[in-house]
Amino acid sequence: MTNTHLSSFSLLFALLNPFLMSIYLIDLITDLTRGVFLRVLARGAMVSGVVFWLFAWGGDAIFSDYLQLHFASFQIFGGAIFLMIGIRFVFAGVAAIRDMRGKPEHIAGSIAMPFMIGPGTISASVVIGARHNIWEAGALIFFTLLLTVLLVTAIKLAHDTVKDYNARIIDRYIEVVGRISALLIGTIAVEMVFEGVSKWTAEIASRI
Repeated sequence: MTNTHLSSFSLLFALLNPFLMSIYLIDLITDLTRGVFLRVLARGAMVSGVVFWLFAWGGDAIFSDYLQLHFASFQIFGGAIFLMIGIRFVFAGVAAIRDMRGKPEHIAGSIAMPFMIGPGTISASVVIGARHNIWEAGALIFFTLLLTVLLVTAIKLAHDTVKDYNARIIDRYIEVVGRISALLIGTIAVEMVFEGVSKWTAEIASRI
């Protein structure tokens, strides 16, 4: 693996962030059995992998040429979604994520969007597609998703093992860490909105 491959892997892996994702999915970690959790997480990762691969293949042209949209608009909307999630998590805790996730039969889709598929990870996919040929990009994307799934599953296994002995302490820890993480989610969301607005205004200024 060259430095370019390692850089591309690190970029997408940092944005997926298995630990932070485990906070997003904490209601599933606590409610689902290990087998069911692994199946829905794997399906969500497969959906995300296909989307990432398409953006690695199509690049910015998917927005600018085919959809006739500004990528900055996608960043603003994605930031607004995460801001809403962060605010609700701060005040309502894990129940906020459970309420927003929807019906159980749609769990895999709700894991993929917006917790895996977002402006940051899609941008990273575009960058990876520009750096590598389509097959190398696909291999990097699916390897990163596989590692993410394995690490989140390991967190699930660790949670189940420890919870059997210290259920009350673990639940309190999850609630506190989740609310603290929600502050980070909200901060990232505001940064995404600002970045999108900056790009959008810069594009308008360049046309004047």
